[in-house]
Amino acid sequence: MQLGECFIGEGPNAAHVNSILGARDGPVATAWATALATPTAGHAPFVVVARPGLPVQPFTLFVNKATIASEQHARITWGAAQAGVAAGVVDSLDAAIITIPGDLVLITAVWVDPAADDEQAVFANNRDATYGAIAAGVNGQPSELDVLESKGDIWNPFFRPTKP
Repeated sequence: MQLGECFIGEGPNAAHVNSILGARDGPVATAWATALATPTAGHAPFVVVARPGLPVQPFTLFVNKATIASEQHARITWGAAQAGVAAGVVDSLDAAIITIPGDLVLITAVWVDPAADDEQAVFANNRDATYGAIAAGVNGQPSELDVLESKGDIWNPFFRPTKP
């Protein structure tokens, strides 16, 4: 099982993607099938497609982390963000980051801000964030040393502590 994370962009059109890549006959596949079969209000996992009728390989599940808040948010999530995830998976195949895709399944947990308003930026950021999350997972990144080196500079796009 390979776990990845990537944040790309700024403001409401930024993308935050978490990825879980694993064997079709292992625990990731069980989680994949369970998530697909158990949608909840505002969260409906679905299969990522390059275009209608052409699911990407490995079979990828899109799980939205933000509850759908409006028609525009739904359109951007299921449209631009989903297409960006598809493009990021295809880019990972093309770069040979993912090999033997027929033996694998991928879960992507995707944040789309309810205030997102630029479909092209959401597409591009989700493409790059998906590729980055997959690459990080496959390459075992970040390292323990990378994490330890961040000790004095911990922050995120929603909070930055003041330095004493």
